[in-house]
Amino acid sequence: MENFVQGEPIYYAHALASSFKRVRVLPFSDIHFKNPLFSEKHFIRYLHMLSVPENYGVLNGDLIEAVTKVSKGDIYKQDLSPQEQAAWMTNKLLPYKEKFLGMTMGNHEKRIYDLVGHDYCQEIAAALGIPYRAEGLLLKVSFGSNNEGHKEKPYTYWVYMTHGYGGARTKSAKAVKAERLANWIDADVYIQSHDHVVNIAPDVYLVPDPRTHKNKDGWMVGKVRARRKMLVKSGAFLKWGGYSEMGGFPPVDLEMPIITLYGEGKPRVKVEV
Repeated sequence: MENFVQGEPIYYAHALASSFKRVRVLPFSDIHFKNPLFSEKHFIRYLHMLSVPENYGVLNGDLIEAVTKVSKGDIYKQDLSPQEQAAWMTNKLLPYKEKFLGMTMGNHEKRIYDLVGHDYCQEIAAALGIPYRAEGLLLKVSFGSNNEGHKEKPYTYWVYMTHGYGGARTKSAKAVKAERLANWIDADVYIQSHDHVVNIAPDVYLVPDPRTHKNKDGWMVGKVRARRKMLVKSGAFLKWGGYSEMGGFPPVDLEMPIITLYGEGKPRVKVEV
């Protein structure tokens, strides 16, 4: 068994049902439970969607508000401690623990870790029994069968997720962070959160096919094929007001982007809100 250095990038592989013709991935992020403007109605609605067999979720940080005396946010409006917030979130997620593919840390949970060294995200992931990597998570998702006409060959997709960082005001400035992310790790889907603005952008890059043949001039040649990357900025479950209104930030779209991975025909990814 290979030993991994703590903190180095690794991937986690999920082999889902061979009967699936598609898998939908729902990115849960920026829930901010116990922010006064948290929309529990929208959160629970999407959570219930995980009851559909082919629907799965990922947890991409800022699940709880976790205001401290030295952080941004109004601590005087926090009627539950960070520990109690994490417990509430765990209880809501537990009925769907088999449907989550992995989890990362958000900046709201990180400020607790930076202050006292306690990782609430790791605690939640352990309770759910799901892969956890604070910095970011690369997932290999396989399902279905008959890929490229081979009955036993599943469809395989790579999904990279990380919470995100920094500040940005315009949608273009927020979207470019996901575009930058796609420059240094290879995946089919990139999920980045933090900025509370839903944005979906397909990107295409060219990949040389290693199969070659001899052309009429006697040269060994091969095709160059187009491959799509889907860049996804997930939203948040916060109504407008408070810090966002005072800081000049726009209202949040409370709808979640839904990522569909197809397991029939040619491999393809579709994202819709």
